[in-house]
Amino acid sequence: MRELGESCKVAIVAALEREVRPLLKSKDWRGHPVEREHGVHKFRFYEDGQDTVLVCGGIGAAPARRAAEAVIALYSPTVIYSVGFAGALEPGVKVGDVFQPAQVIDATDGSRVNSNEGKGTLVSFASVATPEQKARLRNAFSAQLVDMEAAAVARAAEARGIEFLAVKSISDEFDFTFPDMERFVDSEGRFLQGRFAAFALLRPWLWWKISQLLRNSHAASDRLCDWLIMSLNRMIACAPAPAPGAAHLR
Repeated sequence: MRELGESCKVAIVAALEREVRPLLKSKDWRGHPVEREHGVHKFRFYEDGQDTVLVCGGIGAAPARRAAEAVIALYSPTVIYSVGFAGALEPGVKVGDVFQPAQVIDATDGSRVNSNEGKGTLVSFASVATPEQKARLRNAFSAQLVDMEAAAVARAAEARGIEFLAVKSISDEFDFTFPDMERFVDSEGRFLQGRFAAFALLRPWLWWKISQLLRNSHAASDRLCDWLIMSLNRMIACAPAPAPGAAHLR
């Protein structure tokens, strides 16, 4: 393991740019995204010209694993972060709460990866979880939050012996019900905004729910990026990340 204060390279893997847009606007990333290939896939990497690189791999486990493997192969980071949105598995967890879980569990096989920092448990599930599925996941894994990508990033890091950490911001509370979103995600993990907009336009009874989802996403992104902006220098120095407050980080 690295020693405190030892220099390291940080890789950040998110699903979508909208999850980390405030970070990209605030940080002095070097020019435009760099397009590079790994295997048969192309990726857009944001580089800061120093010790941090960010890639948005897409929604779901397979795109996240591909992005993590690409950033590891092309940039040789010392530590890799899975960042982005998550759903609450407990009624008391609110939109904008930021978690750094100590354990990540893959719901498909029960495999677990532990982190050296943080507390609580995140479970990665194959789809956007309904309230009923959230209750089952909470009971089965004693977890506080659910996402779709962290376990895949953790496995890529574990395979290369790289330190893994996750930071997730709550975008949907325990009882929030989504429209069926899987049909609007392609095989590369890209969200098909045009198709979703056409679907929503013809269903006015969903407009309030979609508006709420957008508000929640903005709040989650702002809180997540506040944490990342505060912590990025400590990440690069390989020092423990600060907690910005009990209301924001768990």
